[in-house]
Amino acid sequence: MGASWREIEEKWQRRWSEAKLFESDPDPSKPKFFVTVAYPYPNSPQHIGHARTYSLTDAYARYLRMKGYNVLFPMGFHYTGTPILAMAKRIAAGDPDMIKTLTDLYKVPEEDLKQLTEPIRIARYFHREIKQGMKEMGFSIDWRREFTTIDPMYKKFIHWQFRKLSEKGYLTRGSHPVGWCPSCGNPLGQHDTLGDVEPEIEEFTLIKFRIDGRVLPTGTLRPETVYGVTNIWVNPEADYVEAEVDGETWVVSRQAAEKLKLLEKAVGRVRPFDIRSILGRKAVNPATGREIPVLPAPFVDPESCTGVVMSVPAHAPYDYAALLDLKKNPSYAERYGVSREVIEELEPIPIIKLEGYSEVPARDAVEKLGVRSQRDEDKLEEATKEVYSAEFRRGVMLENTPYAGMPVSEAKQRVKEDLIAEGKADTMYEVINSPVYCRCGAKCVVKIFRDQWFIDYSNPEWKQLARECLGAMRIVPEKLRQEFKDAIEWVRQKACARKQGLGTPLPWDPSWIIESLSDSVIYMAYYIIAKYVNSKLIDPEKVKDSFFSYVFLGEGDPNKVAEENGVPKEVLEEVRREFQYYYPLDSRHSGRDLVWNHLTYFIFNHVAIFPRELWPRQIVVNGSVLREGKAMSKSLGNIIPLRQAIRQYGADTIRATVLSTAGLLADAEFNEKIAASVSKAIQGCYSMALKLVEFSEDREEDTLDKWIQSAMRERVEQATEAMEEVELRNAIQVAMYMVPRDISRYLKRRMGSSPARSTALKIARVWARLLAPIVPHMAEELWSKLGGEGFVSAAKWPTPDELAEDKEAEAGEMLVDTVLEDVESIVKATKIKPRIVHIYTAPEWKWEVYRLAAEQALEGKLDPRELTRQVMAKPEMRARGKEAADLAKKACEDLRAAPRELVEALLSMRSELSYLESAKSYLEAELDAEVKLYMADDPQRYDPADRAKRALPMKPAIYLEA
Repeated sequence: MGASWREIEEKWQRRWSEAKLFESDPDPSKPKFFVTVAYPYPNSPQHIGHARTYSLTDAYARYLRMKGYNVLFPMGFHYTGTPILAMAKRIAAGDPDMIKTLTDLYKVPEEDLKQLTEPIRIARYFHREIKQGMKEMGFSIDWRREFTTIDPMYKKFIHWQFRKLSEKGYLTRGSHPVGWCPSCGNPLGQHDTLGDVEPEIEEFTLIKFRIDGRVLPTGTLRPETVYGVTNIWVNPEADYVEAEVDGETWVVSRQAAEKLKLLEKAVGRVRPFDIRSILGRKAVNPATGREIPVLPAPFVDPESCTGVVMSVPAHAPYDYAALLDLKKNPSYAERYGVSREVIEELEPIPIIKLEGYSEVPARDAVEKLGVRSQRDEDKLEEATKEVYSAEFRRGVMLENTPYAGMPVSEAKQRVKEDLIAEGKADTMYEVINSPVYCRCGAKCVVKIFRDQWFIDYSNPEWKQLARECLGAMRIVPEKLRQEFKDAIEWVRQKACARKQGLGTPLPWDPSWIIESLSDSVIYMAYYIIAKYVNSKLIDPEKVKDSFFSYVFLGEGDPNKVAEENGVPKEVLEEVRREFQYYYPLDSRHSGRDLVWNHLTYFIFNHVAIFPRELWPRQIVVNGSVLREGKAMSKSLGNIIPLRQAIRQYGADTIRATVLSTAGLLADAEFNEKIAASVSKAIQGCYSMALKLVEFSEDREEDTLDKWIQSAMRERVEQATEAMEEVELRNAIQVAMYMVPRDISRYLKRRMGSSPARSTALKIARVWARLLAPIVPHMAEELWSKLGGEGFVSAAKWPTPDELAEDKEAEAGEMLVDTVLEDVESIVKATKIKPRIVHIYTAPEWKWEVYRLAAEQALEGKLDPRELTRQVMAKPEMRARGKEAADLAKKACEDLRAAPRELVEALLSMRSELSYLESAKSYLEAELDAEVKLYMADDPQRYDPADRAKRALPMKPAIYLEA
């Protein structure tokens, strides 16, 4: 927006701070609204991608403040976790990629870089950077409540939380598969990985096919299909080993042997194995005793499961396509000594009946989607999802299996259990969304972790409470509710502690550090306490669990609690009252990536610890931000650090851009072209509002003044509805684009005459307030120039009642626009350049019919028969006979799909002819032609083409004379 606009932004940020405008304390005279957004992790500067969630939350908070709520919008900083440790190690080691990221991407000065070799210094450095960026964005945060998750008092708070979870029986200890970094020696969750990817762990069934006394364990998620296996696939170019596993000799990929060690398999001697030595030979299917060939396949990934794959072409589209490719080109297998005859003998073996498909469902899906080869990966993926889903939901096992007639959904588990019990199968955990990388750069694997602490989200009673909480909450957008329901059902035991990292030690076992998705679930309550800790009214060293139990749950005698915690009784009771005033949390904001973890854990932990009346009321979820069509990511190097972007574009431009280019859940786009366009729109709004007032004059309001006020009433209603629904894109569309369009038309319609000053000031001041939540700096500057009282950020949100309503003026201007549009259409169709435009307005009898129809339409009772009866009941209409009856029918047709504004206009317009007469000069200027107006039944009218009979209410007939 330029240097002058940056100075304006800084000016208003300074004035807000000096006025302590956004500091919120309990005020019983006002309704409260407590809103929070996910606090940031300070291992890098925030970028434009982060700006969307925070700008949306801030705009919503600003709107509610203007609506009269006492809004609390605080902020903290999430230091917990291992990523900063890994980052410090890389900096200390002089890692060139890390150094390049810091200097080139994050713009960290060389002199500061030298200090960033310790985790806490990294956190403090980016904490300051992020906080300053938030201030420069104009976020309306109460900074008195700031904290970090390694503050002494916060650690006491987390200790209390975990003791409460333990008391309820929600904490367990045992062995469990976890995402694991073999380099850091730590479990990995979403916040520990590059790109914040949650490792998704699934249990595979390993079917023990046998060959020459060895086991070929094939990993599968569909053990029931073992009866349809035609062959085994291995990769002839990969490294395989022969490993002693639980007393058996297994042939697996070298990578699989290492993973099996982490899964508590007894892995003994490991030696190289020439996988090509068994190509073309037969292995025995343990479920059927059938001999099947081992075939080469380059698509087998040695890093996926065991590197040995069973082929079920009747029910697996990938296998069907692979088999077809091999039959078309047997030379590939022949290279490895596999005869053509072995391949030609292979045919799909159907073992599942699926209604709506042939006996080979995989073939049906492949042919339907036009899959030509294994290279059609997207189509094959679609085909696989289709077949797997359909067979699981509707499939039934065939008679050639021991489970004939059993639904696939049941057979899947039964086959697995039976084969394991018979020693013919085993299990193995794998990361199914691999590759996932630790922030240190190592690839995530699965490890069975002993003596790990877990939060047991699988507890059925706890799940039920979470369901009830979700059922009572508002989810924005509502279509995400099912995703939350699915997440509640899906979540199981969650590893909640690490052996290293910043954070809070487990209170009963300090060798463990509580991890970042477990110490960030009820911290919203801590904001209430933080203000008192920061003002030194509470000494963290003296605080015990009883303090938190009293403040949050009302447990204990205040006299005893005050004495036990070294807190003055009046301070203790004030904190308690403040908590009771602000809680429950009214709105929690986050990106969509946190639905399946943080936001779900947030629900669970609130219902575990707080009584029902303190459960959260609303969750708002938004999409991310793309740059040039790609997700913003540090790994892609396409981020723009937020403070750098502010200097380049200005805070208001960034806010409006990230909020205006997509609906709430869709991904927004940010690029220089869009930002420049938005910046131009912001400056255009500012200039237009000032110009509107500058060129106004003291006089009585006329029809056009009443029209613009009526139009603005509608814009206020539209913007208010959008803000209530947290659809900021729609609110911006109204305030930054529709209002200017209305004002441009108003000024153009005035044809050089000045607006009434009373109207101009009303419109401009309402407009400034509509803009205030989105572009607060510009709105403050505009408000001050308009002589508005105090800050626009603290002004009352506009209501329609502040503006005059004139339905006839609205109808009249709709009529004017209709005439201009119809003439333009006729000119375009006929290629006539008119010298005179003749306009014929509908006669009164037609208006009478349409008014009756409009009354019915507004009541929702539009009925052709009833309308015809009412019309023909009038003697003057009966005299017109069929003409009147036909018009009644047409009125019903026209109004059935008509917008409400048109229906209302039919009831508001008193005289089309008079209104068009008042607009005649404007019409002539717009049409660049003389305009002549007539009533359609005027016997003196000029109507050589007999057009007047076509005139209808709000739809005059037109004749063009060249």
